[in-house]
Parts: sequence; structure tokens; C-alpha cells
Amino acid sequence: MTIEPQQFASDNYAGACPEALEAMLAANAGSAVAYGDDGWTQRASDSFRTLFETDAEVFFVFNGTAANSLALASLCQSYHSVICSSAAHVETDECGAPEFFSNGSKLLLAPSADGKLTPEAIRTLASSRSDIHFPKPRVVTITQPTETGQVYSITEVRAISAVCRELGLKLHMDGARFAHACAALGCTPAAITWEAGVDVLCFGGTKNGLMIGEAVIFFDRALAEDFDYRCKQAGQLASKMRFLSAPWIWLIDSGAWLRNAEHGNACAERLAARVADLPAVQLLFPVQANSVFLVAPEAVLDELRALGWRFYTFIGGGARFMFAWDADPARVDQLAADIRAACEVPALA
Repeated sequence: MTIEPQQFASDNYAGACPEALEAMLAANAGSAVAYGDDGWTQRASDSFRTLFETDAEVFFVFNGTAANSLALASLCQSYHSVICSSAAHVETDECGAPEFFSNGSKLLLAPSADGKLTPEAIRTLASSRSDIHFPKPRVVTITQPTETGQVYSITEVRAISAVCRELGLKLHMDGARFAHACAALGCTPAAITWEAGVDVLCFGGTKNGLMIGEAVIFFDRALAEDFDYRCKQAGQLASKMRFLSAPWIWLIDSGAWLRNAEHGNACAERLAARVADLPAVQLLFPVQANSVFLVAPEAVLDELRALGWRFYTFIGGGARFMFAWDADPARVDQLAADIRAACEVPALA
């Protein structure tokens, strides 16, 4: 099979990192008890507890849609509502799964230009109505980093958490790229989760170097009651669970979870720096994690497509480039060079 040149349309394009592959091979050496009652899954859960410096309850599922949807469903009844940004992944890219798995909990959307929620927006939505005809607010969910690549600071998470506690709301964090937020902030995982007031985190593994799998981490163990049954009912209980859990052991214990994210973030900064002086190109959002959104004339985008580059323009109309653990700096430089060349075509000169 011909190997195509590396693309940056999505960090889902990346393969599995060496640590994940090594773990899979190790877990494959012999048999293990099924359905999560194996030593690998216990070790992986303990690795998370060590990483987060707390006795959390940990579950492993196949993908991010299930992680977010089941986590939110565990916090809600069908007559509850979930407050989120209008650009939150649970709203824009999960095909109604949060509502489906919660049997109807409504998403209440706060308009947001950069994808972030604010305490003021939460308060407005949560206090807009309190009559029985309106779904009762129960949960706030934030995407860290946001779909636009913006990172919530520790101070921002704490401020959101404070409003949640005041209003009796639970706080869920969609961390599909959680490692990239830690790398961007230079903080411990604990500092922007349970220490800042987060109740439940969905920690993304697929975008951090795993072949498959996400972790759902309950910092309040009481909230995890019967979550294993939810996973089973939703088709998320892996019979050979060790293949979902074992890669996390190598990823966490080796420090690869953070190195992978640091590399992706650095490649995003690399591209942004190399096109920053182009008058025809502007950054749609500040580069804070592993994504770059570029606004450029359609002729430039068409030229990039003609050169074979793949990218999406579904957020704000800007071309989105995502950088994973395996992003080749030389290929990043080629992209930058092609953007510069595209800006020099006769129609733009």
C-alpha cells in the first residue's frame, strides 16, 4: 500500500505512538480475565489515580462521543438540562448522542465567539427560568481545549466551578485534547480538574497517541454509581478490556501523554510563526494548543487543495490544521512554504 504524504486536517489521522503499540503487544502475551476484571485495567486505573493525585473512579470506553454522552447522562435525569457553549463538541459534533443517552436532557446553548463558556453566561442560562415547564439546569460542560483551540486557564475553570457550586450544578470537562491543555498551561492534571472543581473528566486517548479509547474519570466517586451498567447498555463494555486499558499504562507512566501533546502544540506554533507575516493570511483564533485556524482568500485555499493539502473549514470559515504526536516538522515547514507560495499566485500578487 502506498503511504500518502502526512496531512494535518485532523489529529485523528495519526497512527498509534510507540508506547501504545508496545503496551498492546505486552497485553497480547497470554490470556487475561474479561470485561475489565484484569490486572491491566487495574494498573491503568491506578496510573490515572497517581497522575491526578486522587482516588478517582476510572472507566474505559471506545470513543469520545460515548465518553461525553454517558458521563453527562450519569449526571442528569431526562428532565434536566446541560449548559454548554454553542460551539461545544457535544452540541456540534455528536449527532444528538448526549440527548439520546440521557433520554432527553436538553442542551442549553450559550453564544460564544471563541468557544468558551463564562460564569456570566452560565448564570444567565441557569437562572432564566425556574418553572416546571422548563428543563431544570443540572450540569455545565466545558471543552478543554475548545473546538477553536482555546485553553481555559486554571482561574477560568475555578470561576466556572464557583458558579456551578453556587447554583447547585455539576461540572463536566470534555477533554478530548486534555493533554494539550496541560502542556499549554504547564500545570498538573489535578490543577485544572478536581482541584479547580471539576466533577467528571473525559480524558482523550485517541488524539494523544492511542489507537482507540478514552477514559472517563469521576473525581466524586458517588457520581459513578452504576456507570458500569451504562457502559454495558451502550455497547461500551469491552470484552477484552485490557486492549483499551493497557496502552494508558505506558502512555502515562512513560510521560508520553505529555510529550505527545507538547509536540503537537509546538508544531502548531511552528506553522503560525512561519505564516505570521503574510498580509493575505490571518489567524482566526490565537494559537494556544495544537490547532491553527487560518483565514485566507478562497484562491489561496483552492491552491492549497490543488497541491494536495487536506483541511476543514467548518469552524468560522477558516482553514483548520491539527497537529498530532507524530507531526513531522519538515512537513509543517512544507505546508508553510506552500501557503506562502499560494499567496504569490498572480491573482493575489
